[in-house]
Amino acid sequence: MHETIIGLKEFRENVDSFAKRVTKGSSFIVVKRSKPIFRVAPLHEEDEDWETVVDFTKIRKSGVPVEVLLNYLDNGSNRKKSKKA
Repeated sequence: MHETIIGLKEFRENVDSFAKRVTKGSSFIVVKRSKPIFRVAPLHEEDEDWETVVDFTKIRKSGVPVEVLLNYLDNGSNRKKSKKA
């Protein structure tokens, strides 16, 4: 497998472009000051045991912001406690 070496700044400035390329099978080694710091590569579903627990795009097409989810969970746990009291 051939991996392209890219700089951290280039990766950060073009992350959407690199993400699209990864979904098509490309992989990259990201370097900072000529030292490798991480690899970006596609997940191979047969190698990973991923399970979809909740698909938030079914709730809202663009997904649900994490702040909204955390607020809901925090307030939801408070409501449950107050019902028991």
